[in-house]
Amino acid sequence: MSERVHPSYRQARTTKKGSAGGAEASAPVNVSGGQTTTKKGSAGDVSGSQTTSGARRHYRPPNPHTADDSKPNPPPANGPKPNPPLATGPPPTSKRRSNWQRICCCCCFWSILIIVLVAAIGATSVYLINHPRPPSFSVPSLRIGCVNLTTASDSSLYHLSSFFNFTLLSENPNKHLTFSYSPFAVTILSENSGGMLATGTVPAFFSDNGNKTTFRGVIATSSPARELGPEEARNLNTDLTRPRVGLEIQMRTDVTMQMGKLRSEGVEIKVKCQGFEGTLPKGQTPTVAISKDTKCKSELSVKLWKW
Repeated sequence: MSERVHPSYRQARTTKKGSAGGAEASAPVNVSGGQTTTKKGSAGDVSGSQTTSGARRHYRPPNPHTADDSKPNPPPANGPKPNPPLATGPPPTSKRRSNWQRICCCCCFWSILIIVLVAAIGATSVYLINHPRPPSFSVPSLRIGCVNLTTASDSSLYHLSSFFNFTLLSENPNKHLTFSYSPFAVTILSENSGGMLATGTVPAFFSDNGNKTTFRGVIATSSPARELGPEEARNLNTDLTRPRVGLEIQMRTDVTMQMGKLRSEGVEIKVKCQGFEGTLPKGQTPTVAISKDTKCKSELSVKLWKW
């Protein structure tokens, strides 16, 4: 009965060599990797020869945990991380731009600071050399022609008519500074209640270095008669019934100042003359209002916004 051999097995070949006196026998053995091994033994010990040709070939899958020489081993998760590679190329463009912007900002800052310092030094030098002073105003006399407050028959409307005459004196105390005045707007008020009694104007004029200008017969009036509301008329009536009425003169205008080639425009000047007291005339003869201090207070202000 013949033995059936599986194709995956190979029959071992045994070769006998030697004599009866102890010849050696070699037996090539086919191992699972396709290699042949040879065992040596005595001739009488043929049964001791072993073969591995009939061994079964086993497929071993690659172990993922074994090291692969073709790929570098990653660093351990908890171990120290390798240092990143140093950049050896040129610096990025954004850093260059930021450096240029810093340089430009520094240059602009120092330029503006130098200009401001030079302007401040120049202004201080001009002030110390020329020592400019504001103009002075005074009202040496104020005459009251008439002040009449009338009431309508139904007591719903009030009318005010008035006439004032005063003298204005202007002086420029500077030696290198001139003033060019626009027309003055004049208002005469009751000093107690602040009610307006009359309005007028002073013509425009030019005041040179160390010049004095006098305006005589400046008229302020309320003609035609001005209508008043009940509350305003009540307050004025209370002031006008006093033995002596307190009066205040306010003036306002624009002035242009010039010092050599320097010219300043858009300057507003306010003049306030206070402390006048007088009695109201009972007939056609005017009365004189007297003030202890005839000098007026002047205030200069620069117009930042022009509408």
